[in-house]
Amino acid sequence: MDTYIAKVNYNNPEVNDEVFVKAASIIQNGGLVAFPTETVYGLGANALDPIAVKKIYKAKGRPSDNPLIVHISEKDELYGLVDCVSEKAKKLINFFWPGPITMIFKKKDLIPMETSGGLSTVAIRFPKNKTARYFIKKCGTPIAAPSANSSGKPSPTRASHVKFDLNSKIDMIIDGGHSEFGLESTIIDVSGNIPCLLRPGSITKAMIEDVIGKIEVDKAVFGKLDVDERPKAPGMKYTHYSPCANVIIIRGNAENVIKKINYMTEKNSDKNMKIGVIATKQTKSMYICENIIVIGDRNNPNEIAANLFDVLRKCDYLEIEEVYIEAFDENDVGMAIMNRLKKAAGYNIIDV
Repeated sequence: MDTYIAKVNYNNPEVNDEVFVKAASIIQNGGLVAFPTETVYGLGANALDPIAVKKIYKAKGRPSDNPLIVHISEKDELYGLVDCVSEKAKKLINFFWPGPITMIFKKKDLIPMETSGGLSTVAIRFPKNKTARYFIKKCGTPIAAPSANSSGKPSPTRASHVKFDLNSKIDMIIDGGHSEFGLESTIIDVSGNIPCLLRPGSITKAMIEDVIGKIEVDKAVFGKLDVDERPKAPGMKYTHYSPCANVIIIRGNAENVIKKINYMTEKNSDKNMKIGVIATKQTKSMYICENIIVIGDRNNPNEIAANLFDVLRKCDYLEIEEVYIEAFDENDVGMAIMNRLKKAAGYNIIDV
């Protein structure tokens, strides 16, 4: 049976109340509902129901040691779910919530291990998106929700992406339009003495340090976790965001990058391989490839971030077999962009 899809008014979700009544009923009966947030679409289940949470892992094909993010509809709901909220965490909450930042706390026992990926901590987020908050409030329970895609594939920023990956595997999709930011939330661990950035996002390291001072950055932001390491947060360990195409990042000065990509395009096109190039507005006319996908303006990293998963998915729609993409500066939002790109490429980077 096809998944039920309902379009709602992004700015005034209450005018589609019957949609949310239906969605809440599905959640309360142990089902799965995909819903929009300001970052990407999430795949929601009752965070306090271990059986429902297991359905998320099954629908996505997700490893069970990969923890989920628990979404709440009001700030105060946090205190019923976690044991301790530090002064630095309170500052971040007051400054950034609601918004695209997830914080990790020591969990209370009512959060099942299935939700926390077997950890004693839990990731909590209070989204800014009105549709997301209205949905969670209607459900009357915190919602566990990873990105609503098949595990390892590019995260969904449109309801159509969710349908492509999960149609017939989940009960319902709430279509609230295109996601605003296009990259998953920043994740920071505030369960210890020194806060630690686990996943970069649109709320950057510099923005966080402006509020609470110096923080640490987990090594998984820049590279792979060891095989036997348990991830502290989603997206830290496993290959993510990958289209079917082989993704290769070309890094160096602009002239050398363009020259290398054109050389590789010509070389591999001769092998009857369908090649694609993900380029910026500044460089799109400089490539010989027939399949140019424009990701945005290099001088506007927020635009590039918002378009990243769209262009990776477009590679599949075009049946591209190998795609080359220019690297980006790893400052501010660029850190988040390159974090996702490195995972999409399996850390396959050519320096020129």
